[in-house]
Amino acid sequence: QVQLVESGGGLVQAGDSLRLSCAASGRSISTYAMGWFRQAPGKEREFVAGINWNGGSSDSADSVKGRFTISRDNAKNTLYLQMNSLKSEDTAVYFCAKSRTHWVRRDRSEYDYWGQGTQVTVSS
Repeated sequence: QVQLVESGGGLVQAGDSLRLSCAASGRSISTYAMGWFRQAPGKEREFVAGINWNGGSSDSADSVKGRFTISRDNAKNTLYLQMNSLKSEDTAVYFCAKSRTHWVRRDRSEYDYWGQGTQVTVSS
């Protein structure tokens, strides 16, 4: 079993930055890819960014490319999402998730453990 707990969300203004963290416990995540997803009210949960098991490669949605950066610290069993130049359309609940494999995938079905989410609200 893996428990994932997100933190770092909040209310910010457009153009501001936030850094989300996802602390894992119960089991090491160091051999698994990890991902960030988000869900806005009335919308499907969507892929934001993912990173492979050792941090050597990553992927991100076109909507956040150049603004969001995913990273991980396997020694701390923690995943991060640095979000810069935030826009109102980034408002959503952000979830971290553990992949079933080493490699980044965008499909939600590839992820088997999820956190409870942290709210990010960007005012324009």
